[in-house]
Amino acid sequence: MARRYFGTDGIRGRVGEYPITADFMLKLGWAAGRVLAGRGTNNVVVIGKDTRLSNYMFESALEAGLSSAGVNIQLLGPMPTPGIAYLTRTLQANAGIVISASHNPHYDNGIKFFSAAGHKLDDATETAIEARLEAPLETVASEGLGKAYRMVDAAGRYIEFCKHTLRAGGDLSGLRLVVDCANGAAYQVAPAVFRELGAEVLAIGAEPDGLNINVDCGSLHPAALQAAVLRERADAGIALDGDGDRVIMVDEHGEVLDGDDLLWIIARERHAAEGLAAPVVGTLMSNLGLERALLGAGIGFERVKVGDRYVLERLVETGGVLGGESSGHIVCLDRTSTGDGIVSALQVLGYAVQAGRGLAEIRRGMERLPQEMVNVPVAERRDPWEVPAVNEAVREIEAELGEAGRVLLRPSGTEPVIRVMVEARDGALADRAARWLAERVGAAMGREPSVVD
Repeated sequence: MARRYFGTDGIRGRVGEYPITADFMLKLGWAAGRVLAGRGTNNVVVIGKDTRLSNYMFESALEAGLSSAGVNIQLLGPMPTPGIAYLTRTLQANAGIVISASHNPHYDNGIKFFSAAGHKLDDATETAIEARLEAPLETVASEGLGKAYRMVDAAGRYIEFCKHTLRAGGDLSGLRLVVDCANGAAYQVAPAVFRELGAEVLAIGAEPDGLNINVDCGSLHPAALQAAVLRERADAGIALDGDGDRVIMVDEHGEVLDGDDLLWIIARERHAAEGLAAPVVGTLMSNLGLERALLGAGIGFERVKVGDRYVLERLVETGGVLGGESSGHIVCLDRTSTGDGIVSALQVLGYAVQAGRGLAEIRRGMERLPQEMVNVPVAERRDPWEVPAVNEAVREIEAELGEAGRVLLRPSGTEPVIRVMVEARDGALADRAARWLAERVGAAMGREPSVVD
């Protein structure tokens, strides 16, 4: 059965436009309750959310739907996505529900589910929920309705969990940090975690008003964090996204470290401390410099499709513990069950403290290749590799790049666009090659390209 609502990361869209409506969320809560009933030790589903104004509406609708299916509800309030995964697991709940559109603006929203084990739902379960959505909503008998409880110590439980992901005896005493919470779900817990571990913390992006989530702050907009790190003479900056599962960092000189940098730092530390029996998992977008650095350090590396769920799936298949995306979604399965921005930042900072070095120094060893991305609007969604002229153009570029570069063509999953990415030994070559290839792809598939800023 083809899925109508679920994408690669739950259900997402614009608030007020179907399916991101109150009536759909009511039905979704009921459908999920019917499918997930009995999958945990307790007949309960936990619900957490970020700071979007629309979350009051959707939380109430989901609560009503779950209750009508006979499932109890634990309301966590504002809580990072990985915190919801953690509490789902430790409370032995049937499932966890996250109301968030992650790094998107406030006028978008979405729903993500976690299984009883704290992992993203598998395709079969999502398909079962969609099938149930087609059935009429039937409320259980009055005596069987689910009850709702508000969990008052949710934040404290998650804070303690995060703190314990540092190596035994580790703390952050002496560090001066700036933490950008993106006016999102982590605005309460993230500063508390770093402070309670001994760091001096300046929190920014920590005054949510329901509309300012991700606005000129957080992991997608690091300029304010860079300026604050330099102004405050901080040792490091930490920028989370709206739901707290992604992180980028800023070193003491104001330079940004993205997910590839962080993955390199954590992998090298893990390899030195205890070895990595399985490869680190990145995506098709991971910089070639990361792959070369890891292989040069004797650490295996594999690529999967873009999306943290594919990273996680491959880690489980190989018995690996570490993977991530350039966007800052880092998965440390030896610490938690899903991508966690706070936990990932702690692994980096813990290593820096242990080594007695700053972020600028511990990031060394990975030579990043310049990367240029161009979007090519096309007449219809189709695989560019099925077009002979596109294949010929790619071969020409690959011959020019040699082993010092890489080409990636990736159809967008949400719009008729082909993403053309070129990595090369220098920025000018990457830019020229990407634009030339984009023109060829556009000519072969129907439209002219437009460059992504």
